[in-house]
Amino acid sequence: MDLSEFHEIVRSGESDRVEFKRDARDLSAIGRAVCALANSTGGIVAIGVAKNGSIVCEDEHPEKVQERVTSLLHTGLSTPVSARCGSLETPRGWVHWIRVARQPGFEPMRHRGRYWVRRGRSTVDPSPSELQELFNSFGFVMTEEQVILSAEEHHIDLGVFTAHLRAMGLEPERGPQPSMTDDLRNRDVVAESDGTLRPTLYGMLVFGKHPQQYAQMGNFVVRCTAYLGNHQGTEVISTSESRGRLDEQILRSLDWIRALGWGESYDGVRRTDIPLVPQRALREALVNAVVHRDYSIVGSAVMLDVLRDRVLITSPGSLPNHMTVESVRAGGRPRSRNELMVNAMVVARLMERRGRGWLLMKEEMARNNRPEPEIENDRKGRTVQVTLWREHPRT
Repeated sequence: MDLSEFHEIVRSGESDRVEFKRDARDLSAIGRAVCALANSTGGIVAIGVAKNGSIVCEDEHPEKVQERVTSLLHTGLSTPVSARCGSLETPRGWVHWIRVARQPGFEPMRHRGRYWVRRGRSTVDPSPSELQELFNSFGFVMTEEQVILSAEEHHIDLGVFTAHLRAMGLEPERGPQPSMTDDLRNRDVVAESDGTLRPTLYGMLVFGKHPQQYAQMGNFVVRCTAYLGNHQGTEVISTSESRGRLDEQILRSLDWIRALGWGESYDGVRRTDIPLVPQRALREALVNAVVHRDYSIVGSAVMLDVLRDRVLITSPGSLPNHMTVESVRAGGRPRSRNELMVNAMVVARLMERRGRGWLLMKEEMARNNRPEPEIENDRKGRTVQVTLWREHPRT
């Protein structure tokens, strides 16, 4: 790039392909801009230019600036950046440029562990929908067999896996057995990618040591929020995030809601604790939300919202495999989006495969004198929401 081309870029102003940076010492801001451009269609970072387009220049020696920029491009992001850079001398000092190409590869680029995108003339944190579009643009479709490229075989907790085998009625310590690696591979816990065995999404969420430490899995949690009133605009009185493996997310969410307190009733001197909602019904709703969620929606979490009059369990993704609200309410003919995860939760005795989940929830709510649960399948917003009423809704 020569000086006339640089001036022409500056005259055109910032855009979705051009960002100005005043100070070459602010490597964090430059890194974010490079990351965002690499995650889109590429572009130019012009250094030594104010936001209003005035050229302010740098007085630092250009070789030192280029050393820092080159180091940033090689080691400052999740993978080395495909880019060219250079310096230009003006009568007032030096300006610098980085021409960034679109990031090749399987998943988007990160700077300091976070994804960045261009939104008009700004570099921003992507919203959940933007993050999903970003992953989709890289051809990243998360299914339970998808390999987690940033994880390795040793990130599987072999103790948890062995306990799973015992729960299936197998005896891994007795008789001829396949090697542990072969067993993990045969059961789809790990799969080969570029000559290396890595955990699958199923493997990490059911047997992994710290599933949410991987960038694309950070939102695979249950977010718990309790509100003072009857809608989410009222005061928040408690929040939590249930992380870990699928069974841990379910159990931690149940523990959190139990800690919110109980009602009491008395028959003579005997006290009976009354939960916010029947625990069996809540567990059934949570298990289904966590296991059947659409894991291709990487920017969203399962939501557990406790309101004064009801509890809402919201799962990313519409009902799987052409199921309808009516078929869910009728029971029978279960259909699974994530078959491996379902099998694991059946073995863990957290769910069954008879398609009776809604019927059990309905029966449990009625037995506790609560209204029938409600379900909403929002195909446009790609969510399924179950409502468990704490009291009879007002008409």
